[in-house]
Order: sequence, then structure tokens, then C-alpha cells
Amino acid sequence: MLIIPIKEGENIDRALKRFKRKFDRTGTMRQLRSRQQFNKPSVVKRAQIQKAAYIQGLRDQEEQ
Repeated sequence: MLIIPIKEGENIDRALKRFKRKFDRTGTMRQLRSRQQFNKPSVVKRAQIQKAAYIQGLRDQEEQ
């Protein structure tokens, strides 16, 4: 459970923004979405390899 201490006189919008940022960093929604459907370990591994290759390609282009 996330706890966001609100300082006295603090704007509620600012506290809500802090809550949303903290919630995003926990990765809760990403985890829930990934658990909605089962993926075989081989498919997950293949996706990770493809993502790594894509990122490496971007870094190689950036070097040039």
C-alpha cells in the first residue's frame, strides 16, 4: 500500500501528482496487465532478445 504524507497547506493536486508518480514507479499496472494472459517462457525469452537487439541497434546508430 502506498502512503503519501501530505504536508500542511499542500495543494491536493500536487499530492495526487506525487501519488501517481510513485504508483507508476512501483510497476503495479504493468504487472497486472502481464498477468492477464499466460505467456510461455520461450515467448517471453524471445521478446526479451528482440527488445535487446532493438535497443542495441539504436545505440549503434547513436554511436555513428
